[in-house]
Amino acid sequence: MLRYYTLDQLTAAADALHRGGVLAYPTEAVFGLGCDPHDRAALGRLFELKQRPATQGVLLIAAEFSQLEQYIDLANVPRVVMTEVQASWPGPSTWVFPRSMHVPEWIVGHHTGIALRVTAHPPAAALCRAFGGALVSTSANPHGAPPARITRTVADYFGDALDGVVDAATGDRQAPSTIRDALSGAIIRA
Repeated sequence: MLRYYTLDQLTAAADALHRGGVLAYPTEAVFGLGCDPHDRAALGRLFELKQRPATQGVLLIAAEFSQLEQYIDLANVPRVVMTEVQASWPGPSTWVFPRSMHVPEWIVGHHTGIALRVTAHPPAAALCRAFGGALVSTSANPHGAPPARITRTVADYFGDALDGVVDAATGDRQAPSTIRDALSGAIIRA
C-alpha cells in the first residue's frame, strides 16, 4: 500500500530516502520524483518507474545554495553569473552549471553539465532540509505522460511501486521551472 507522508512526517520520509527509497513530492508546479542523488540503485529504480532512459539525466533541488555548492565547478562560473543565479533563488529557476568532480555520473546521463535549483516551494524545501541535502527532482509521470499535479494522479501512475508520497499541494505555477545555461544565459526550457 502506498504510504502518504504528511508535512509533520518529513523525518520519516527522509529516512525512507536514506534507505534507498523513491518518493513523490510537490514542487512549484507539479509533483516530482526524488531520491538520494548518491544512491545509484535508487536512481535506477526512479528511471524504471518513469520508463525513461538514464541517458537523459535529472536535476537536483535543494532548500538552500549550500546544499548544491559541492556540485558546481565554481572556478569556471563567472561571479556576475553567480550573482544572477542567486538573485533568482529560491524560485522556479533551474540553472545548468559546469559540474564538479562530486557529481555522480549517473545523475547527468550524457550531459556535460548539472541542472540545479533552490526551490521556493515550502514542502519541497522542508523535505530537502529533513533529508539533509539535495534531492533528485524529475516530474512524477511515466515518460511521455502529463506530469502529476495531485496525489491521486501520482498513485494512479505508480501505485505501490513508489515508496511514498509527500501529501501536500503543489505551488500555483502552471509550467515547470525555467531552465537556463549558467554560462551563456541561454534559455533551455521556458
